[in-house]
Amino acid sequence: MTDKRDLLILGGGLVGMTLALAAARRGLSSHVVDLADPAELTQAGFDGRASAISTASWNLFSNIGLGPRLAPHGCPIDAIAVTDGMKPGRIDFRPEPDEASLGRMFANRELRLALFEAAKDEPLIAWHAPARVMERERGEFGVSALLADGRRLAAALMCAAEGRRSPTRDEAGLPLAHWDYRHRAMIAGLSHEKPHDNVAWEIFYPAGPFALLPMLDGPDGSHRSALVWTVAEKDAAGVLALSDRAFVAEVEQRMHGIFGAIALDSPRQSYPLGFQHTAKITAQRLALVGDAAHGMHPIAGQGLNLGLRDVGALVEVLADGARIGLDPGDAQLLARYERWRNLDNFSVSFATDSLTRLFGIPGRLPSAIRRFGMAGVQRIGPLKRWFMDEARGISGQVPELLKNHAG
Repeated sequence: MTDKRDLLILGGGLVGMTLALAAARRGLSSHVVDLADPAELTQAGFDGRASAISTASWNLFSNIGLGPRLAPHGCPIDAIAVTDGMKPGRIDFRPEPDEASLGRMFANRELRLALFEAAKDEPLIAWHAPARVMERERGEFGVSALLADGRRLAAALMCAAEGRRSPTRDEAGLPLAHWDYRHRAMIAGLSHEKPHDNVAWEIFYPAGPFALLPMLDGPDGSHRSALVWTVAEKDAAGVLALSDRAFVAEVEQRMHGIFGAIALDSPRQSYPLGFQHTAKITAQRLALVGDAAHGMHPIAGQGLNLGLRDVGALVEVLADGARIGLDPGDAQLLARYERWRNLDNFSVSFATDSLTRLFGIPGRLPSAIRRFGMAGVQRIGPLKRWFMDEARGISGQVPELLKNHAG
């Protein structure tokens, strides 16, 4: 007998598995298919990246039951300092004393571990990994995927959560706007002499942004931060070829001593940076979520958070539909999801792309103009508040799962 479920989620990464768990909390069943082996994805050292989880995204994790498991592993972001090359005129984003932090920093490995542990114990999730999809079908009455081992999985709605190179999106013929920034992100963990005081730094240089993101102190009490340093593609090979000592010297030069002496705390990794935006995120019995729908520069740390807002909106739309007896693949529901997400996805993508280009203009005059504008934001309370609410993901129409329901 065919195990037909509500959702067929192709891609079991951070966004795909969060979608499966959030859907399960609303009574929706799913097949989750991923090409990667979960044991490899959660190995120490597999992925040295860390993610800034916004206030709204933290609410989502809490509302689907992951709060207690994740809380000990997250470092609060109590403030964000934005500066043009460490020159005068910076912006300090800091919430009021009675407000929650601006977000939390997590190692991606900890997020995966929490999601995968929860998925294993959830009867509404059938997890197939590692598994290769050989064929996808979407029809008037349902969807299916044929796996390499001969199994065929059936559902009412197909959800593409495979990331930027989504084969499901491409097979569906959904148009994609994309370009290469010709930049590469250098990722590394740092230990440093002075505490970071839970402050995230975004230092803009003409060659690209240089971000220092607060992490929890190490077991030995060492102060730690995650580095995301953007370099031009033409310089990337040279930076990667530097010895650890020379790399640390380059990083220290750009930090201006704010954390004192530093040392590498993890192996270095690098990733190419590009932009992509899918104008249409649905088709017949198909919904795109996460990077399959939008990929952006990590300049403001919004990529994963935008994907989690997709999750919250899609689950709310499907749960509302289920209450009145609508099939998860109903065209009305998909149209509502598309309307809800399009403006937010486009706005955030456009904003991050514009910031990347604006701060990449070299010269003293552009720098002076930028710093004048930043000083204005620092002084104008309502404008500063708007930027903070955007960063926390609590502006606009927020899905119920991303709201704080405590108390």
